[in-house]
Amino acid sequence: MDRVVFNHDTVLSDIHLLLPNAQHLMVRLNRVGQPVFISKFKILWNGEAPEQVPAEEVCSLHEAAESEAAESEAAESEARVHGDEEEAGDKPLLDDDGDLEVPRRPKEGLSECRSRAEIFPIILSQSLGMQDHASDEEDESKLQDNITIEHTMATTLQDVGKQVWRGAFLLADYIYSHAAVFRNATVLELGAGTGLTSIIMATTAKMVYSTDVGEDLLSMCQRNVTLNRHLLTSAGGKLRIRQLDWLQDELCTEADEEFSWTEDEVVDLYNNTSVIIAADVCYDDDLTDGFFRTVYRLCNSMTKPCAIYLALEKRMNFTLRHMDVSCDAYDYFVHCLHQLQAMEGGPHRFHVQPLATSFPQCLQYERIEHLELWKVTSTPTVESLHGGLDPT
Repeated sequence: MDRVVFNHDTVLSDIHLLLPNAQHLMVRLNRVGQPVFISKFKILWNGEAPEQVPAEEVCSLHEAAESEAAESEAAESEARVHGDEEEAGDKPLLDDDGDLEVPRRPKEGLSECRSRAEIFPIILSQSLGMQDHASDEEDESKLQDNITIEHTMATTLQDVGKQVWRGAFLLADYIYSHAAVFRNATVLELGAGTGLTSIIMATTAKMVYSTDVGEDLLSMCQRNVTLNRHLLTSAGGKLRIRQLDWLQDELCTEADEEFSWTEDEVVDLYNNTSVIIAADVCYDDDLTDGFFRTVYRLCNSMTKPCAIYLALEKRMNFTLRHMDVSCDAYDYFVHCLHQLQAMEGGPHRFHVQPLATSFPQCLQYERIEHLELWKVTSTPTVESLHGGLDPT
């Protein structure tokens, strides 16, 4: 497998296409038969600038293809014009349907390099001398410079949690840049996916509960925790992978379930959690509804005030309904934020505010202008503090 296969219902994160010099090692098939890849993302210590694709590489990628296409098109156009002139004299050129056919001018060479290079991922197989990706030959200092993530590529919408998305990187940047805010905190991540943000959070927080649904996805998240134990061991934080379904009212505490909650963990979650994080989880209206219901229910059951950090990418789509570019999923997300803030009569009140994204970039990725970070603050009401309201 040397190319990503796309179908009509396939989506692929730009993270996997636009990372400079990306090499993706296919390591296995997951439980449902999907290829699983492994990628390393560079941690930018001490304000190190993100790497850019060299200009000459970007130009060469496009010039070779566009030059060949232009030459071929020019030759065909010239032959068609001369042939038609000989046959029809000054008659206008018409296609088979009778429409006026205008020869297109050959494309000019790339005058200036584009800022985003459409680079095919280089997918390596284990037969290329990389038999065991876990047994890296890098020294300890190089290990500390990377976060290693297992993920899939080109999935259906139902499996996008198995990919890595830009919102997770933005939230990770914020955690790195504001480590003091999260130090020794108990943190819950909703929709953790591959676990990248949870792993970064565990380098500063006391306890992180990384949650999602699906045994295969949770197993991948657990493997990523193991791959990055070099980052967690020195920090001393704990990270536990647990199941949390936004469409269920109760946490899974069944002992025979692999990622179920213990009674002590449930008590710890409700008594000590002060931070909730989520990245790129609002791309479908039904899921967005489930997400905000879950946030509301959890916060109203917690004894402490809670800060909720939500990162997402504002994705533009052309819709036939609007006959224009729109951001339906984003608009609905903002609508739900306003609804949450307007809710009254519950044990907690919610305050919503956007956060500036001018903080330093700490991971290697492309931080685009459509990335946003929101903070929701949940605080107990006076009535609930005096036992006047039932959290349920």
